Amino acid sequence: MVLHYFQKKENIVNNIATEQYKNILLESKNFINKYDFFKSKDYNTSFEIISVFLIMYIRKNLINENRKKYLKINEKLVSLFISDLDESLREKGIGDMSIGKYVKSYVKKFYFRVKNFPENNSLYKNVVFIEYLKTIKLISNNDYNDVSRIFDEKFRNLINS
Repeated sequence: MVLHYFQKKENIVNNIATEQYKNILLESKNFINKYDFFKSKDYNTSFEIISVFLIMYIRKNLINENRKKYLKINEKLVSLFISDLDESLREKGIGDMSIGKYVKSYVKKFYFRVKNFPENNSLYKNVVFIEYLKTIKLISNNDYNDVSRIFDEKFRNLINS
């Protein structure tokens, strides 16, 4: 009799996380398609852009007043991200026998990105973020300031949606 209340709260967290993950994916797709900063527009580029937006969103949630609720949302976001990695790698044709290895390598990359991501969510002309962009080797020209400005703008749009 009491259990339905717990499930209801969990459903709210799941719905918030799912909706935000959809927004992150949409903003990432728009970012990749709209700008010509990237060396290539492939799976790895998509992974990196989604990772940056996801990390920025998770970091924003950690400084929120209702931290306990947002920790659950963050946990669900990462779970959705990992499930999405698995599904998209399967769509690329990776079989059941080796899918775990690929997912594990991308999850390791993601957590490495989390560890090395700048603490400050203001990314425009942020030296640490620009160095971060250089390490992931996505940008074709030396347009790091422009890319950091656009990331910053896109992230502001994302959190206000």
